[in-house]
Amino acid sequence: MNLSFRQLQTFVEVMRTGSVSEAGRSLGRTQPAVSAMISGLEREIGFPLFERERGRLVPRPEAHYFLEEAEFVLERLSHSARTLQEIGNLEKGKVRIACNPAASGFFMPKVVAGFLRDRPQVEVSLMMQSSVVITDWIASQQYDIGLAETSEPRRTIRSQDFAFPGLCAMPADDPLTGRTVITPADLDGRPLAMLYDEHITAVQTRRAFRDAGARLNRRFELRTFLPALQLVSEGLCCTICDSFTAISHEETFGKSSRIAFRPFEPELHLNLSLMTPANRPLSMLVQDFAADLAGHLAELAARRDW
Repeated sequence: MNLSFRQLQTFVEVMRTGSVSEAGRSLGRTQPAVSAMISGLEREIGFPLFERERGRLVPRPEAHYFLEEAEFVLERLSHSARTLQEIGNLEKGKVRIACNPAASGFFMPKVVAGFLRDRPQVEVSLMMQSSVVITDWIASQQYDIGLAETSEPRRTIRSQDFAFPGLCAMPADDPLTGRTVITPADLDGRPLAMLYDEHITAVQTRRAFRDAGARLNRRFELRTFLPALQLVSEGLCCTICDSFTAISHEETFGKSSRIAFRPFEPELHLNLSLMTPANRPLSMLVQDFAADLAGHLAELAARRDW
């Protein structure tokens, strides 16, 4: 059995109007075309739905039974058509995002909020995790978009990288705030909060101090920069972090922040990657969000007004 949308639509309209001619006017079809459509429907299902009396179609009991089902099918098809249109217009769908801690507090929610403002039916899953886990999630296609620290290239991941320069974070009342640039010599022997030994910022910081002949005093070893900034705000240390972390802190705390940021030399960098799965196509909605996110990241990476 192969029923068509037009057959069901014509049948429902004949039942609604009670007349072949009225149904034809409503559907924009001729009376013979409506009659032919009904006859084709009856041939397809194998039994008559109407009695023919003096040129009129009189519904049989089977027609009344079938009407509710036909209306349900048409409503489902209409709903599906609306859904497809909304998907095509990027008004409906779901975006699954995984991001690192630095992005989860303010930056990513702000980007998501702006993207969803005119898309009330779009759903978002936003999960925070470490960069290592996020990279694995994207490689295994568990998430659509990942924002994490750049790692070794993988064939299963498409990656767009953004470089964020290193900054020195210090208490707002520190005498070093009077300098435009901070060097290892300025921090000689001063207590620092640093990430674990293998992290790229720790590696670069150790090298910078060694090359400058400055004493590196690591008082705190941490997993992320978020607790490091809290320790800085309490006046316990300084830290050398990336500008993305600094921007996120400023956006979160605004004028209430007790931290000042200055460029650090020699120049250090932390790269963040916008990652998507390489082995499956992205929905148009995800592509649109990824482009929007990339624009925001490029804008932040270009910032130099410290």
